[in-house]
Amino acid sequence: MEYDRKIIIMKKILFITGTRADYGKIKSLLKTVERDPNFELYIFVSGMHLVNKLGSTYREVIKDDYKNVYVDFSQANSGIMSFDLGNVISNLTNYVRRVKPDMIVVHGDRIDAMAGAVVGALNNIIVSHIEGGELSGTIDESIRHAITKLSHLHFVSNEEAKERLVQLGEEESRIFVVGSPDIDIMMSNNLPTIEDAKKRYEIFFDRYAICMYHPVTTEVEQLKNHIENLVDAMINSGKNYVVVYPNNDLGSDIIINEYEKLNSNDSFRVFPSLRFEYFLTLLKSADFMIGNSSAGIRETGVYAIPSIDLGSRQRGRYSEKNKNLQHLEEKRDEILKAISKIDNYRVKSYQFGKGDSTKCFMEIIRNDAIWNMNIQKVFIDLRLR
Repeated sequence: MEYDRKIIIMKKILFITGTRADYGKIKSLLKTVERDPNFELYIFVSGMHLVNKLGSTYREVIKDDYKNVYVDFSQANSGIMSFDLGNVISNLTNYVRRVKPDMIVVHGDRIDAMAGAVVGALNNIIVSHIEGGELSGTIDESIRHAITKLSHLHFVSNEEAKERLVQLGEEESRIFVVGSPDIDIMMSNNLPTIEDAKKRYEIFFDRYAICMYHPVTTEVEQLKNHIENLVDAMINSGKNYVVVYPNNDLGSDIIINEYEKLNSNDSFRVFPSLRFEYFLTLLKSADFMIGNSSAGIRETGVYAIPSIDLGSRQRGRYSEKNKNLQHLEEKRDEILKAISKIDNYRVKSYQFGKGDSTKCFMEIIRNDAIWNMNIQKVFIDLRLR
């Protein structure tokens, strides 16, 4: 494709956000698209944002005062992923028929992104996927690759991700290495101060670690034992912790119930959710992070924060490049041993962008070659190259 001509007709771009995490990652894109006179921004809010016990984080999207935000309050959120996917597809289809977007932008590997890709692909709307081609080792990875095959444009974090998309038969001309957009926010000078973050969330520790642990849906029968070992190790470590609730996947109640024993412990502050910018500030000043969140693989390395990654959820996402990372199973004594040597892993280590992802993204979508592309994809067979 050639990218030397600018678009001349305003385009409607619909972003899907289903979690506190993906909203934080795409926020810089949302703000920039809304300010651009070439585009009309629409946001469809669903999924985990609507779960009260996880903080009703749809309010954070509304607070940011976009012009066109639709919150899908009718969504089921049954906890049965296949049912909830169908529900989001149905509701989103009705919204898309009304708005008639020219492009749908989805992020990552959640069912809300899958719904956006399905609705776009089946209605001849350009689907742009952010952070495809990555590995995670759970059902999320399968969802991510399925979204890839339904998407027309790919905005990936690094060359390794691009190579995986090529392996999946995607045309190289549709793949753009732009880095991860959350790095833009992480490297900005507009984050809250640590004093403001601690005051907002009433965190009175001088030193602390951050814990984020999510269920692995294919291992739910082992989850109670895993989370008990993690909580027991944290209690016995003698450290202070800021603990954030898991996502709403199957098994989340098991984790939340285990966290209840921390409510009366002065070494812990437990939150359903943290606003993304405040989470970054708290992470930047943390002693370490522990759990199985992708933040332990990606964001920690940007700030040179040691990370302890537990279990199989992020398996495949880390490599020898993650110098700040220890990986181990959810065993109490192993966790305590890893905590004891955490200072050996205070190393800057990341490969997900340079902080200019928003600029790269905007340069691409401002060119009319993107909007005149052939929406019919073809499989590129590596054997014939």
